[in-house]
Amino acid sequence: MFFDGYNTDGFHDELLVEGGEPRPHARLLCETIDSLPAGELLDYQESAERLFLQMGITFNVYGDVSGAERIFPFDLIPRIVPAAEWTWIERGLQQRICALNLFIDDIYHRQRILSDGVIPRGVIESAQSLRPQCVGMNPPRGVWCHVTGTDLVRDRDGQIYVLEDNLRVPSGVSYVLENRAVMKSTFPRLFEGMAIRPVDDYPLRLLDMLLSLAPAGITDPRVVVLTPGTYNSAYFEHSFLAQQMGVQLVEGRDLVVSGGFVQMRTTKGFERVDVIYRRIDDDFLDPQAFRTDSLLGVPGLMDAYKSGRVALANAPGNGVADDKVIYAYVPDMIRYYLGEEAIIPNVPTYLCWRDADRSHALANLDKLVVKAANEAGGYGMLVGPHATEAQREEFAAKIQANPRNYIAQPTLGLSRVPILVDGKPEGRHVDLRPYILYGKEIYVLPGGLTRVAMKRGSLVVNSSQGGGSKDTWVLA
Repeated sequence: MFFDGYNTDGFHDELLVEGGEPRPHARLLCETIDSLPAGELLDYQESAERLFLQMGITFNVYGDVSGAERIFPFDLIPRIVPAAEWTWIERGLQQRICALNLFIDDIYHRQRILSDGVIPRGVIESAQSLRPQCVGMNPPRGVWCHVTGTDLVRDRDGQIYVLEDNLRVPSGVSYVLENRAVMKSTFPRLFEGMAIRPVDDYPLRLLDMLLSLAPAGITDPRVVVLTPGTYNSAYFEHSFLAQQMGVQLVEGRDLVVSGGFVQMRTTKGFERVDVIYRRIDDDFLDPQAFRTDSLLGVPGLMDAYKSGRVALANAPGNGVADDKVIYAYVPDMIRYYLGEEAIIPNVPTYLCWRDADRSHALANLDKLVVKAANEAGGYGMLVGPHATEAQREEFAAKIQANPRNYIAQPTLGLSRVPILVDGKPEGRHVDLRPYILYGKEIYVLPGGLTRVAMKRGSLVVNSSQGGGSKDTWVLA
């Protein structure tokens, strides 16, 4: 049989137990793979990769001097999530997003959580992503985080943790949709035999959420997707989502603020824009409000937004909750705002601005993962057990020079899923990024993006660091 003798190496595997025996929720998948003639699964894998190439499913890597687009690595063996486990994850994410939204709104208004001493005031005031320009701002429906990608991991003991929250301009959902399209064309009979929850209605749900933000009195709101341009690493996703929603993809130079309203240049003249799904970071959104040297944004956009004449998703300023130091306080936020305990726990976290935590981190850099507070994509990070002594010394110096900017966490034994390597199954570490939409209600896309470290033993799953992805099947 295909998975006979499969070695979990002591890690929790999402599909199999030691020796290759399938978990109950993966039995039909494994039986289907076992029934294939020798070599056919590898043929399917190569066919799927050709489909990705034909569909133009690519990403750019910052710092790649060639500027070349790359095909997003994809592995055919899916990850499967049992229905009961997904129900628990869904409740936990809805709880978390609700509390994070209340926190952001509080920070830009009364700051009760600071006055009551739940979070030290200095931690917030030193946050790079705190935007004084957003103080007193009231986004439509009081929602600041309309689209969130929350990263989940499972440790070797089976416990699921929230690894980090991505609230600014989270990317990757297009790969969820394209992975599913490729899998359905490759294994149509499996989808008939297993009750797998669909994901292909995400663009319509995203559009409905965006339309719900439109200024009052607008009967036929115009929605656009604002992209930094073709050189952005997620440009494929920007164009894909715009096409799937049936809305215009625009750059900053396509928009102008006139008479207090945002107008879009068209072949018929200027036309009003009511809702902007922006994929540009705060700093570059409006040169009159943020970075004056930005050529990507729209001058005067923030004034139009504050006056209620255009809606923005995500709301500017919500990155204050994206800071990895603030992450450590999310269980306290849930307790403070909702009067509940966090359903999904955080990874235990040492805050290097605290003397005791910093001393512990510096003394145990060979055992810990160290992260910069505002970096993403696997950058600004040290995986202590896999680092050299020189790298650990470099990070020790960085921590001592700017303690507020670093957190440290235990090195988790991330769960694994088999991937195809030369036609045979080998375990690789994975995480999971579900996507959450917050409009009239909080909706969690069933599954999300399973990111997989394609290199043997690697714990870094980011595409910019060589990671790939798998389809994620949530059972109904």
